[in-house]
Amino acid sequence: MLPPTYPSTLPPLSLYIHIPWCVRKCPYCDFNSHLADVGSADSESIPEKAYINALLEDLRKELVAVRGRALHSIFFGGGTPSLMSAAGIGEIINFVKANIQCEDDMEVTLEANPGTFEQAKFAGFLEQGVNRLSIGVQSFDDACLQALGRIHNASQAKIAIRKAQQLGYGRINLDLMHGLPGQSLETGLADLEQALAFGTDHLSWYQLTIEPNTEFHSRPPNLPNEDILFDIQDQGQSLIAAAGLSQYEISAYSTVGNQARHNLNYWGFGDYIGVGAGAHGKVSHWLGDNMVIERRVKLRQPKAYMKAISPLASSHCVTPGELQLEFFMNALRLQQGVGTECYTAHTGQPLSSVEAAIFAARKAGLMEQHRLQASPLGWRFLNDLLAYFE
Repeated sequence: MLPPTYPSTLPPLSLYIHIPWCVRKCPYCDFNSHLADVGSADSESIPEKAYINALLEDLRKELVAVRGRALHSIFFGGGTPSLMSAAGIGEIINFVKANIQCEDDMEVTLEANPGTFEQAKFAGFLEQGVNRLSIGVQSFDDACLQALGRIHNASQAKIAIRKAQQLGYGRINLDLMHGLPGQSLETGLADLEQALAFGTDHLSWYQLTIEPNTEFHSRPPNLPNEDILFDIQDQGQSLIAAAGLSQYEISAYSTVGNQARHNLNYWGFGDYIGVGAGAHGKVSHWLGDNMVIERRVKLRQPKAYMKAISPLASSHCVTPGELQLEFFMNALRLQQGVGTECYTAHTGQPLSSVEAAIFAARKAGLMEQHRLQASPLGWRFLNDLLAYFE
């Protein structure tokens, strides 16, 4: 029998940790977030210590499936991870480092709100091993922030960014939205100009969308018309390029070499462990000559998650028929796409299984010739391109 032709290696491995606490539920948010008066005895608050204990037990079980692999990145998302204490974040990071091999230059990102309460902990997060901060600015316009239900104001956002820079965070992402209620072309571009003036190495800039099961869906706000949205996007792209940031994903921009490693792993169809209430994970392993890819979802409600003997809500092994669309939905979000070798390396399937779809997409002018990469036309009409892989 001939030896298997598939690679024996596995995709890079990341860790996502979900912290579902929020002081207020924003009207546009469809993430798994829950109101909590942190530190109070209120029945709606989530006790930090109990939640950390549940997280670590969850992680201990997840690590069984990835023995021998090295961790590429950690991402604390939410919710509002910066509501946790620095000591609590440090306890989780230390547990990770003690129980799985970590790459020497492992990226550790924490999402933070710019409010005064969170700012006071920035130094502690840095000391505990967070080396990348993602600050949820959303806007520098107080009227827009109020319409979005944010609890910080523009002044606090500016102070938070400067503080993170002064503390020595070498890598900072600013999270900014456009197409906001009552926003004009002028105010939309002014927001962007203020963000770029800080000179951070990464920007997430994306249009507000109205999602089901949100307050904005049931009570839609007055949003800018299509002409204004187009002009903000078009002129905003020019401003970002002039500031020295390059677009590498649909809503992500960075200076050279400062792309978000964690998110690059997602979009490159890498593996990631997911722990925390409602967290999703994707882990691959070889079974003989076949790569098995399992998606796992944890219990969504924090109280149920903390009480459960097993926090797993569901698991699903991705079928070969599902793989190609899942892979291309991620990889084609990257402006440079991925190399052709990535398909087999990260799915275990031969490239020949998708060659017909690739050929048709290239013939239509939607994909480049020598990589798994959308052409400029394909990136503009990404849904039409993805239809070839359904």
